[in-house]
Amino acid sequence: MAREDEKADAMEIDGQHQQVATTAVPDGFNADYLRIYYGKLFPRVDFFKWLSYGNDGKHPGCDQSYVGRREFSFTLENDIYLRFQSFDSVAEMENSIKEKCPFKIDIGPVYSVDPAKRHAYAQSGNNVFVPVERELIFDIMILVSITYCGYIVVVVVSIAGLNNEQRAAIADYFRVYKVGGENTMKKVSLTGAVLHPFLARSYTDVLKGFFEDKLLLSQQLFASEERYQKILDLIPDENVASELHDKWQGNRRSSISKEDANATRWEQLKSTLQSGKHKGLRRCIEEIVFSYTYPRLDMEVSKHMNHLLKAPFCIHPKTGRVCVPIDPDNCDDFDPTTVPTLSQDIVSATIAESLQGGIRKLIQCKAPAVQEYLDLDSYKSPKRMIVKCFTPS
Repeated sequence: MAREDEKADAMEIDGQHQQVATTAVPDGFNADYLRIYYGKLFPRVDFFKWLSYGNDGKHPGCDQSYVGRREFSFTLENDIYLRFQSFDSVAEMENSIKEKCPFKIDIGPVYSVDPAKRHAYAQSGNNVFVPVERELIFDIMILVSITYCGYIVVVVVSIAGLNNEQRAAIADYFRVYKVGGENTMKKVSLTGAVLHPFLARSYTDVLKGFFEDKLLLSQQLFASEERYQKILDLIPDENVASELHDKWQGNRRSSISKEDANATRWEQLKSTLQSGKHKGLRRCIEEIVFSYTYPRLDMEVSKHMNHLLKAPFCIHPKTGRVCVPIDPDNCDDFDPTTVPTLSQDIVSATIAESLQGGIRKLIQCKAPAVQEYLDLDSYKSPKRMIVKCFTPS
């Protein structure tokens, strides 16, 4: 169910009112605690300032209409969408969020005119309602474990004026993972006599070592037939793949530990493909490594100016996790499974404060779990790259 301009007073979004009288908080997303989060903890001032990109001051270079031309999109309960929302001030945005209590907040481009007043401009007959600025976005799927994945979104602010064609060209430069049909197992094809210098550096300096030293064992890629078959499916020569499969099936009862089996089978695969007998498979090792380690970009997110992006510090409507900025200088240490959650880390701590010291402490609570992400330079500086992560169910 989706309506573009649904009025907030035409539907029930509050649900059943419940009194907060216990510290027992359910896991995952909870609409009642979402109201507490928006009312007391959501960093609305910092959020609005970030989207202003320096246009919230009084200096002569400020474009006072800048933020007011930015589209906000709210997803309410029962998948009701409110598109083309706009706000001229923090207070206006805050009041709207508190009133509507959106399950999800997305941000769109900056338009040539106020998106909330687009119909008035449409009557002129001229195409004046167009996107003029949009952060360049790279939406990268990450695999934390065999059963847990998420997304990292890299936002580049300094080139927000690029058109769709320019965005597509930049994104295509980085892309190696080609999305094919359901029956297409091999999705990375590295062609040419030599690798592009950018890809060669990526493979030598980062990907190869990460695959062999960390991913191979942590993901147990060769520990079972189900897992190593996925790698064998990336070998275009069926005879070679069958030869390796039969070898590994034949010695599956050996005393080799799972740790040794992963390293041993990987070395056997490399030795077979690089033996010189199969010249057409020279790039297969690199293609396997790229398939498992190179960023998988959602090209549509990067290409289009009008694509909606989940806002920082909103709550994932299924997992209850906060969508947080991360420090690009320390991204190796970032664990998406430890980000604050609506129930366990944020509201439960707030409730505990209120029970100990009354409602005053509830209002004054700074939510340390959220504050540490607000203090990151990558979020505070509007001229730097912004990185944020969220985790789907």
